[in-house]
Amino acid sequence: MSGDQTAALTEQVRQAAANKQPLAISGQGSKAFLGRQVSGEPLSLAAHTGIVNYEPTELVLTVRAGTPLAEIERILTEARQLLPFEPPRFDGAGTIGGAVAAGLAGPRRFAAGAVRDFMLGTRLLNGQGEVLRFGGEVMKNVAGYDVSRLLTGSFGTLGVLLDVSLKVLPAPEEERTLQLALAADDVAALLDRWTAAALPVTAAVHDGDSLRLRLSGSSRALDAATAMIGGQQVEAGSFWQDLRDHALPFFRLEAGERLWRIGLPPHTPPPNLPGRWLSEWGGRLHWLCSSAPIAEVRTATAALQGQAVLFRGDGDPFPPLDPVSRQLQRRLKAALDPNGIFNPGRMYPEL
Repeated sequence: MSGDQTAALTEQVRQAAANKQPLAISGQGSKAFLGRQVSGEPLSLAAHTGIVNYEPTELVLTVRAGTPLAEIERILTEARQLLPFEPPRFDGAGTIGGAVAAGLAGPRRFAAGAVRDFMLGTRLLNGQGEVLRFGGEVMKNVAGYDVSRLLTGSFGTLGVLLDVSLKVLPAPEEERTLQLALAADDVAALLDRWTAAALPVTAAVHDGDSLRLRLSGSSRALDAATAMIGGQQVEAGSFWQDLRDHALPFFRLEAGERLWRIGLPPHTPPPNLPGRWLSEWGGRLHWLCSSAPIAEVRTATAALQGQAVLFRGDGDPFPPLDPVSRQLQRRLKAALDPNGIFNPGRMYPEL
């Protein structure tokens, strides 16, 4: 049975809190490979589904956390709208709660923004079995922490997302893909120039030999952008969806390889590390398939003021926290989950 499962979820959390029983929060399990494995009683949101409120004219969607991404995208497509951050669906599945909890955005992140940029509000179940509301269904400035955005990317370690309210956007009239033979070193400057010229580039990926661009907008805007950018127009097929969902051949790991997600400051070349590279977001995001030691990858990335997350493979997924960040994380955990029952150790051993 699907629908509003708030009462059942609340009761399970209250019992777990009383017994100090760890809970392993899950939706459809499409992102179970991310982060550390959690030992605990399963707390499933797979049946907590449904649209709570959708106002196409207001570009606002409120939905229960267990609702499949496929269902949300179907409803939005009917209204010619979309989730701007283009959440990945690694095995074709995934829920909106998992997308927010993981905080991962797809290729459109380059132009539209991150998951947290479209968070309006949340309904949260805290570690004492209390239902809390943060934010709302309108964009507004608030003093202090924006808790809804703070929960984005927390991997369920701070609480159970029950409902999320999101800003959605109109779908483009048309999309086309261009391919240009360009050296990786030339990409960032060109993308900056095209962005400054307000060209409708909504995705960009460089595979070491060439650059692929996705243009989104009206036919007239795409014609003008194509004339300015040049290159060859190619049939995209499922390329952008496969990039989003890591279904491209690039992401098939060979023996001994790990998959790294490396974020770098703008105009920063990737570290000199062995392996296969794929670059997105104008060089701000790099995927690396490499058998290099974990410490070597993290040290080389940190030297460039970047961050290396171990996406697939054995080892600690996230780089160590600095003392200030660790203290802040502990305080947040203590405030929202004082008994430490939610996904303990999913991100860091002590949280």
